[in-house]
Amino acid sequence: MKTKAPIVAAVEIGTSKIKVVIGKAKRRSFVILGHGESPSSGVMKGTVFDFHAASDETYCALQQAEHNAGVRIDRILLAQSGDHLGAFYHEASVKISGPDHIVTADDVAAVTSLARGKALPEGRILIHQIRRPFRLNRRFVQKPEGLTAEMLEVGYWFVHGQENKVADHLYVIRGFNVPVDAVILSSLASGTMVTTAEDRKKGVLVMDIGGGTTDFVLYRDGYAYMTGVLPVGGEHLTNDLSHGLRLTKEQAEKLKLRFGRATITARDKTEKVWLNGDFAVGDRQFSLQAIERITAARIDEIFQAVFQIVNLKLVLERLDADIVLTGGTSKLPGITEAASRVFGTTVRIGAPEGSVYNALCDPSYSTVLGLLHFVNPECQ
Repeated sequence: MKTKAPIVAAVEIGTSKIKVVIGKAKRRSFVILGHGESPSSGVMKGTVFDFHAASDETYCALQQAEHNAGVRIDRILLAQSGDHLGAFYHEASVKISGPDHIVTADDVAAVTSLARGKALPEGRILIHQIRRPFRLNRRFVQKPEGLTAEMLEVGYWFVHGQENKVADHLYVIRGFNVPVDAVILSSLASGTMVTTAEDRKKGVLVMDIGGGTTDFVLYRDGYAYMTGVLPVGGEHLTNDLSHGLRLTKEQAEKLKLRFGRATITARDKTEKVWLNGDFAVGDRQFSLQAIERITAARIDEIFQAVFQIVNLKLVLERLDADIVLTGGTSKLPGITEAASRVFGTTVRIGAPEGSVYNALCDPSYSTVLGLLHFVNPECQ
């Protein structure tokens, strides 16, 4: 008897918005059934600080998605971000001592167990263990079993979070009475969504610049090589404008969306733009160059920070990868040029593609749609 595919809700509790997409596995892909969205409340930099507000908005998005899809959710996949996340690399090796030094399944199991056996610091919970390729006599291989070597090595990138912060996100979902199947790192969800297997084999760095955080993942040889989170995103551009130009947050957001840029193009200091453009009482003029300088400075800071982190982890290795930007803030004009200036490589915007996504073909949906790839591992 054929088993019915479960109805899965992908949930992203972001700083700016809460997004839900409902789908189900279909062969080697998935089909989207509906989606819901609600303005975020009680969340800052990927961390829940007001359970009541966050829960209300999350339930609203979940109910809207169920209504639009005309189905009931069976289980949930939850995105996880925030500056409480950390990571480290641990590897192990075993000598191949069997007849003719042929690698056996027992050798593979032994080295894998050793590499995954590193204990976490107290108060931390494991989010992901991401395996890098096996090495036989220092040479990368995909499937070592049956090959000949003297030494077998493998390493794992451990992604872990603060136990109570992860529990906070689960607590927000719990009241909806649907089990959470898995907590997925936001960067992995986005990276899977906006890159191909060929991209990941060649090497690519994906940066998802959201409202409160910038999540990134570096792929090499088809594997997630390292991940990270910066507690800085699009809302920081808004805050910078608010403080620098003495505006309310709402006014600053309006200016950012209308005139913000990741590069400075305004050369005339006297060039002005209107806040509202309706010339009504309270409408004001601002220097276009001042707006661009404020937003460009914060974007440059984000890219410089990621560049430093990635290069520190790579030590003597080169980045040698293209850049894909996604997330809501990646729509800022001039952002690919700004990233290329810092990283010195090719940069493009990554967004969900295909008519199947309809209104969801937008960089801000990369994470929540990417979660659905984890419904069926063959989609990744």
